[in-house]
Amino acid sequence: MTTSTAPQPTATASDPRLLAAAVAAYLGRYRGQPRMHTDSDLKVFLRWSADQALDPLQAARTDIERWLQDVRCYRPSTVSRRLSVVIGFYRVCVIDQILPHSPADYVRRPLVPPESPTLGLSHLQFEAMITAARLSANINDFALVAMLGLLGLRIFEACGATIADLGEEHGHRVLKVRGKGGKVVLAPLPPAVARAIDRAVDDRDDGPILRNARGTRMDRHAATRRLKLLAETAELRMPKMHPHMLRHTFVTTLLDAGVSLRDVRIAARHADPRTTIRYDRARKSLDRHPNYIGAAFMASGT
Repeated sequence: MTTSTAPQPTATASDPRLLAAAVAAYLGRYRGQPRMHTDSDLKVFLRWSADQALDPLQAARTDIERWLQDVRCYRPSTVSRRLSVVIGFYRVCVIDQILPHSPADYVRRPLVPPESPTLGLSHLQFEAMITAARLSANINDFALVAMLGLLGLRIFEACGATIADLGEEHGHRVLKVRGKGGKVVLAPLPPAVARAIDRAVDDRDDGPILRNARGTRMDRHAATRRLKLLAETAELRMPKMHPHMLRHTFVTTLLDAGVSLRDVRIAARHADPRTTIRYDRARKSLDRHPNYIGAAFMASGT
């Protein structure tokens, strides 16, 4: 007597429309710049999946860990951020009952150093930077440096600010800032920042505060080019100037001025206090480095 063996099920590719719907449902949770950045990070994983002939909706934990091995050339913080996006995507797939479980649940996260990898400018360097911006023939430079270094705005917040976001509240000039997650806060404008913004706005009644050479809204790429040029004008010896260095400078300057971690966190609008602590550790790791103590101790012999 012979027994028949039932054929084993084989994996088949899911409907591309289902993947498109899953991506749309996940990105629908975001707005503005956060949505754009999330979309960019998710596309990194989706492109890798396409190159591997892997259906993202049939991926296993080992597939995601294999992807992490392929992108390990990036900074740990970048890899961790992109993994968080992938984890969020699969979590929404489970919520929407597209998948029975998430293949990213038990993926090992990369180790992110406790210190921020970015170093800000020293007080003298920032003073030289803002002086170069104030003397620049480009009326946007002073406002750009002031909004990043004196207000601590993220680059997408500064570039996204419009003239309509300016106003007054209880006798203070304020700027309505649209931050991460669509959160809106009012940032008071110190006189120097107000003067810089007024210079950039000129006589306009509407439109973006910061504009590029074509007169349209400045983006992060144009802002980075302006900052690099200002750093060269100020003769700063910086290996790589980028907008986040000025936000980092804002945070470390407040800490150096004796502002409490709690108040610095509020000013920087950090959702997690550990983010503020990372900036503080990066500042102390150089200012209190044992090399200075050792050199001072041995100075009598040199």
